Amino acid sequence: MKFKMTLILLAVNVLIFSFPLNNIKTDDMNLIYYSNSHSYIIPHISRCYLRTWDYYKDFWKYKPYEKTSIFIEDFSDWSNGGATAVTNNFVYISMSPYMYVFEVAPAAERMSLLMHHELTHVLAMDMYSPQDYFFRKLFRSKIQHTADDPITFLYGYLTNPRKYAPRWYHEGIAVSMETWMGGGIGRAMGAYDEMVFRGMIKDDAHFYRMVGLEAEGTAIDFQVGANSYMYGTRFFGYLAYMYGPDKLVEWVKRDKESKGFYASQFTKVYNKNLSEEWDRWIEFEREFQLMNLQRIRQNPVTDFRPVNGSKPMGSVSRSYLSKDRKKLFVGVKYAGQLPGLMEIDLESGKKRKICNIKGASTYFTTNPVYIEDENRIIFTTDNFYRRDLNTVDISTGKTELLIRDSRTGELALNKVDKSIWGIRHENGISTIVKIDPPYKDWTAIYAFEYGSDLYDLDISPDGTKLTGALTQIDGNQKLVYYDMAALQSGKVVENLIYDFDYSSPANFVFSDDGRYLFGTSYYSGVSNIYRYDFEENDISIISNSETGFFRPLPISNDSLIVYNYVGGKGWQPGFIKNENVENVSAIAFLGQKVYEKYPYIKEWGDGSPAKINLDSLKTYEGKYSYIRNFRNKGTYPIIEGYKDYMAYGYLMNYSDDIGFNSIKLSVSYSPIGDNLKDEEKLHLGCRYSYRMFNLRGTYNKADFYDIFGPVKVSRKGYSYGAGFTQSLIYNKPEMMNLSLDFDGYGDLKKLPEYQKIGSDFTEMYVAAAKLDYKFFQNSLGHVDDEQGAAFSVNVQGTKVNSDIHPKIHGDFSLGYLLPVKHTSIFLRSAAGYAFGDRKDSFSNYYFGGFGNNYVEKKHEKQYRKYSSFPGFDINEIKGKSFVRNMLELNLPPLRFEEIGNAAFYMRWLRMSLFGSIIHTDIDNDDKAYYYNAGTQIDLRVVTLSFIKTTFSIGYSTGWDRDSNREEEIMFSLKIL
Repeated sequence: MKFKMTLILLAVNVLIFSFPLNNIKTDDMNLIYYSNSHSYIIPHISRCYLRTWDYYKDFWKYKPYEKTSIFIEDFSDWSNGGATAVTNNFVYISMSPYMYVFEVAPAAERMSLLMHHELTHVLAMDMYSPQDYFFRKLFRSKIQHTADDPITFLYGYLTNPRKYAPRWYHEGIAVSMETWMGGGIGRAMGAYDEMVFRGMIKDDAHFYRMVGLEAEGTAIDFQVGANSYMYGTRFFGYLAYMYGPDKLVEWVKRDKESKGFYASQFTKVYNKNLSEEWDRWIEFEREFQLMNLQRIRQNPVTDFRPVNGSKPMGSVSRSYLSKDRKKLFVGVKYAGQLPGLMEIDLESGKKRKICNIKGASTYFTTNPVYIEDENRIIFTTDNFYRRDLNTVDISTGKTELLIRDSRTGELALNKVDKSIWGIRHENGISTIVKIDPPYKDWTAIYAFEYGSDLYDLDISPDGTKLTGALTQIDGNQKLVYYDMAALQSGKVVENLIYDFDYSSPANFVFSDDGRYLFGTSYYSGVSNIYRYDFEENDISIISNSETGFFRPLPISNDSLIVYNYVGGKGWQPGFIKNENVENVSAIAFLGQKVYEKYPYIKEWGDGSPAKINLDSLKTYEGKYSYIRNFRNKGTYPIIEGYKDYMAYGYLMNYSDDIGFNSIKLSVSYSPIGDNLKDEEKLHLGCRYSYRMFNLRGTYNKADFYDIFGPVKVSRKGYSYGAGFTQSLIYNKPEMMNLSLDFDGYGDLKKLPEYQKIGSDFTEMYVAAAKLDYKFFQNSLGHVDDEQGAAFSVNVQGTKVNSDIHPKIHGDFSLGYLLPVKHTSIFLRSAAGYAFGDRKDSFSNYYFGGFGNNYVEKKHEKQYRKYSSFPGFDINEIKGKSFVRNMLELNLPPLRFEEIGNAAFYMRWLRMSLFGSIIHTDIDNDDKAYYYNAGTQIDLRVVTLSFIKTTFSIGYSTGWDRDSNREEEIMFSLKIL
């Protein structure tokens, strides 16, 4: 066996060194990237980082605890970033262009902006007081709380208290710094955010208070997590305006004079209660936006006539008129329903869903193209991660995948030859592509230089012009067109239609005769409709909206369909007249008010990254070493349970800087135990992981949750094993994984899987393979999976002495979303067969109980597992073969908005009903049947913004075919 383990270890180490990553280091930076295709942008990213970091160290009077690792990736189609300071300072950068829809992101040079934003997150969590520094040294790192050892929550707060603040706090300061560092280009000066809050006042929409935003607002609102950006940015803008930007810096800063908890520090700095100040901001916002509405109303407001019976639909895509011009086709996404392509009758307002949209975007939903004479729509799915191209028959709803991972959007149809044109994002570059019928492949036409992007494409009816909004690296945006014939011959000539300065020329589409373009822009601060006349070479404004008009669609010479933004609810389709407006008034921006009141923030900025001499700062450039970057990521005391006894010890974590290569070592000891033999008092655990591989071992396995029971996983004896997990399908939310495992056991007194089934073997070997698939689509505001399917197949062979005991079992789940919001019904089935002697414990399956511990780390709904059967005792039911069926009804959650405070609040309460039947020994004359019916109620609470705890109570009654009846009541607290 030692020889076998040596071979396994050798094979794993060969694979470790076969995946090279590239690495550049300076004294402050550890940048890692995986593709040579990204090398062109690496020097620029490095300079952006170093310039920002140098500035921040001086600005915040901050000495970093450690250097920051930066991982550059191209997994998604849109620019994005993420940051943490736990366990180490880490930033990831997605290098694709920004998403400009509705101007939710600025068109500025994205790497500088991302560094301003993400490094604010790092320093806001990494800054430390002497007390924080002491605990970081004591525990050898900043500690990440984990469900395996819940006591790490305390260690995490002691080493990094500012991490435990709500997302609006972290995004509020990051967006503020991003805007001020960018000379006013950023979301704190964004017209979209102004519109959202102006719309909330105009339409008397609900404002979330501080607790309500986190408890409910980031889940049920169609903008979900984006609300943290908007509310946080707006509240920080209010504080900056009322009390000065320096106060904000003082609030966020962490030093020896500051308080650890963010809300306590607010009181110290502002001498005010945070929640009460939030309420004062809401009143300020009301007055500010009423003033803006008065400005708009100085000129006649455009009359908007909604489509009959229509309501706001959350986010919407570009739309099209049907061939008979009586119906509207549009992609929508709003709370409580699966996103999809909709058909809307323009006379009655009646809606019909054509098909669901997998991976719908929060804002643009999908990029559709309507092919009129074929009565179908080409549309995109996976609209954030590597977009796919699909087609759907409008009449039948039947869909077909055309191009997987096309990474192409901004689609426009050339009606002359039926080719589809779009913009493809890859390796940070935007490329015009052409997709000819039957739309199974694409052809690259022209690749823009880094920093330029084209979006919102349209093609003239005669197929001669391709129009779009062109962004440039300095943030300037223009409406342009290209000659189609010249494009296809390799001659790329940009023809200016109109320069919109720093405002987006969005949604521009041709009229049927090709003379006009209709589109939108926040040029006056409000999104209005603009019309460009090719014959007159003239642009005019044809609306004066109080909130904002978007996505115009000309339907006649005298009218348009537009989408009106309704505060807090999204976009509503309706009609406006196609006629010029004499004047519109500019609105006031809160960010601009801050600039005017405190002009010194105009000096906040790090200057050009080109000034950084990168070559002189490099300390290393070459391949990333998993060994040289391997370091201690935390050493701390742990508490574990072994059988009915307590064990005390230490855990040591080691990992490389990006977490690909890690090892966890634990040792504990049970000092008290009258019935515990000396040989069982020591407990050891080890797990080594590299990507999809792991090696593991235990001696007298102990576990924190065994302290509480009733489910026990601690075992006398030793174990060792190796595992491999590979994603066969990674196409969120569709996933398929293959797992292969080998484990050896010795000196066990209970079977590893079944705590009440004894054994007297010396050695046991288990080889297992598992194929696991799931594909669930969920509506906005869901708290559980709602619609879709999942299955798994498990094959296992157990060798004991000279006997081999094979087993196979599988699970299948099928769920449907019912018409009532967030109400779903599931059929969950499982079946299994064990080969061998029925009298042998290794040739049986065992069932019973809810499966929850009193204090738990596993999913709260353990009754869904095939081995659970509430109403009976743990492992009470057994069978060599079995078939299990469960019908489950999940009721809509009851949400709480205002129960709690900054440190602790309730989020939701949900209830599920279930009934099951299990048929065991189906291959034997002595068959057995068992039944149950029960319910479970779960209450979710959140502590310190990050600690999501679930209280569960369940009841079930079970009976056999002879009507012998048992009952079970379950109480459980799921920590983290």
